[in-house]
Amino acid sequence: MKRPNIKTLLIGALAGLTAALLAQGALKPSFFSVVLYAACAVPILLSGLAWGNAAAAAAVVTASVVTFVFLGAVQSGFYVIALMLTLVAFVPAGWLSHLANLARPAAELGGPDNLLAWYPISDILLHLCVLVTIAVIIIGVVVGYGPEATDQMVDVLMSALQQQQPDFNPDPAITAQTKSLVVLMLPALQSGMWVVMLFAAYYIATRIVAASGRGLRPREDIPSSLRMNRNSIFIFLAGLAACFFGGVSALVGATVIGTFGAGFMLSGFASLHFRTRGKDWRIPALILCYLASMLMLLPAFLILVLGLSDTRKAIALTPTKDADAPKQSDTKI
Repeated sequence: MKRPNIKTLLIGALAGLTAALLAQGALKPSFFSVVLYAACAVPILLSGLAWGNAAAAAAVVTASVVTFVFLGAVQSGFYVIALMLTLVAFVPAGWLSHLANLARPAAELGGPDNLLAWYPISDILLHLCVLVTIAVIIIGVVVGYGPEATDQMVDVLMSALQQQQPDFNPDPAITAQTKSLVVLMLPALQSGMWVVMLFAAYYIATRIVAASGRGLRPREDIPSSLRMNRNSIFIFLAGLAACFFGGVSALVGATVIGTFGAGFMLSGFASLHFRTRGKDWRIPALILCYLASMLMLLPAFLILVLGLSDTRKAIALTPTKDADAPKQSDTKI
């Protein structure tokens, strides 16, 4: 087995240090915090996509260690935040770069002998959803997430409303329904947000690596190739069913709905981009769809349904090094 050289490990360590510094900046409340949260995964993805698994592993270890050490020196309860960043940002970034570099002869899949088949983008998105789901569940167990924490949040909100509007008298039944809804909404929204941010980081990293000429994986046409794996539908439905059992099962189900729902929405938007190609009204229609999905529930649900209705794999093919091969293409299976 080929041993990684010192240069590769140093590049990975530098990428990990950069990721840790970006993560520290994201912890400070500001308008750009969300952007920095997503950006902290980009250096790790860049190192893995351009220099391989050894660089990605060095980046993940460095980012995690630096984050634990730095946060331990400046604030209490640091391990929860450091664990969250490690599980939700650093480790998924390293794993995604590993998957993106996987390839095997297309002949093993029934294709031509002179082509390589790369790991499908649909399966990469599936792995991302699973990783974020596991990470959010672990963090929830560590912090003891449950109705006790969210009920206090709702009570504080109701008290603030009563102070602003003395005539406001919340119905106990409505308050109870709000509490039961909030406890499920928070893990769903947070996990879904992480899936979208990490995939955005992956997309940006692949474009940077492709422009630099160091990337191994071919540049894919995301609108035509980004779809969810067919098996993702069953996982999504299982999460939806778990929400009706209450308790821990409902919390796990809400997390699954958040992560896989975000995956299907990404797929739905990709399908929408693909279906509107060549249309004169494409740009205003896409802008309207994005804005409506962020502001209203029904448009977001329709995009989700679009993603659910179009599940498949698109495998990128490239010529082998020793082949006089045709131009790369995508094979749908």
